Amino acid sequence: MSDVIADPPAGPTDPAPASPGPGTAPAPEPGPASGTASGTAPGPAEPAPLGVVRTPTGDPEVDRTLERLADADHLPAEGHIQVYEEVHEGLRAALTALDAPQGPPAPQGPPAPRA
Repeated sequence: MSDVIADPPAGPTDPAPASPGPGTAPAPEPGPASGTASGTAPGPAEPAPLGVVRTPTGDPEVDRTLERLADADHLPAEGHIQVYEEVHEGLRAALTALDAPQGPPAPQGPPAPRA
C-alpha cells in the first residue's frame, strides 16, 4: 500500500457565500460597538473616581464646599447634578458673603447741625 496524497481538484470546492439581496445590508459582526457575542448590549460602566486634584483655597468654607465634589466620583452620572448644584449654591453663598458689610454698623444718629 502506498501513502500518496492526491492533489485537490482544481477550482473552488466551497460554494460562494450568499450575498444579501438588493436593499439589504449584511448583518454586523459582534464587536465592541455592537455589544457582546450573545447580542446583548453591555451595561453602563461603574462609577469611578476621576482623580481630579483639588488645591486648597485657604478659605475653610470654600474648601469644605469643594470637597463635596469628591462625592460625585462615587455616583452614577444622573446623581452628579445634585452634587454640582449644592457646590454651586455653597460657592455662591461664599461670594455673596464677601459683599456683606464687614465690622460694626455705622452709627445712626441725627445729622450734625450745620454751622
